[in-house]
Amino acid sequence: MKYKTIGIGEILWDLLPAGKRPGGAPANFAYISKRLGDHGIVVSRVGNDAAGNEILRNLERVGADVSHVQKDAEYQTGNVKVSLENGQPSYEITENVAWDYLDLTADWRDLAKVCDAVCFGTLAQRNEFSRRTIREFVKLTRRDCLRIFDVNLRQNYYSAEILRESLESANIVKLNNEELPKICEMLTVAGGNETEQLKNLREKFNLRLICLTRGASGSLLSAANEASENGGVKIEIADTIGAGDAFTAALTHGFLRGWSLDEINQFANRVGAFVASQPGAMPDLPPEF
Repeated sequence: MKYKTIGIGEILWDLLPAGKRPGGAPANFAYISKRLGDHGIVVSRVGNDAAGNEILRNLERVGADVSHVQKDAEYQTGNVKVSLENGQPSYEITENVAWDYLDLTADWRDLAKVCDAVCFGTLAQRNEFSRRTIREFVKLTRRDCLRIFDVNLRQNYYSAEILRESLESANIVKLNNEELPKICEMLTVAGGNETEQLKNLREKFNLRLICLTRGASGSLLSAANEASENGGVKIEIADTIGAGDAFTAALTHGFLRGWSLDEINQFANRVGAFVASQPGAMPDLPPEF
């Protein structure tokens, strides 16, 4: 069965030292979902410009569904300058671009009501216009829809209010070991260690699942009656761009199919590690995935 899995938020060009590549966490999520066998749909906005047309052609070529991407006549297609140090990226993100003005059209309202999973983060909520659209889109989903908040803190484009509202809208959350202490401090969540912090965060916001990624050291998944810890997959890193988004897509793929947490954890680590071993966020996946 193919599930409808949506990435809503930013779509942009990653301007890497080796050249530009299509990116944005929601687009990465939708692409990997498609490569894993689901119907990955990008819900975003580009400028009505050459850069926007090119990014859509690139995503169509690799199979992502971009039929719901909007075109903006006033604001340009987004981009981000990416610097790499030992494979770890840092970002300089262009402001006031097309994806800052996501519009909740009738088409998007209809799409929200039929999707099986929707993934969103903090970055695309930096502008109140898009923030409102994302919040309403998530509210329109079915009760059984997976609403995944993949935190992705970038620069200063987040606040306690955005984090709280996003956690309240979600039923699954993925964050990394650098984001966890920041969120716990901003939202006054107690805990003497990561396990306690995850449990308290999960219970505070009534989440079905919370996932902590630890880079090369694997991940910890916490649900009400089950937990899973995985030590990760040892690989030679090309760059880590999109590896977290790939992890989220693989986690979603397994959760939709009712896999155990151990099965989900192992699979998500394998997929995330493979993407980290390749340049860019959207490599071809091996047939075994």
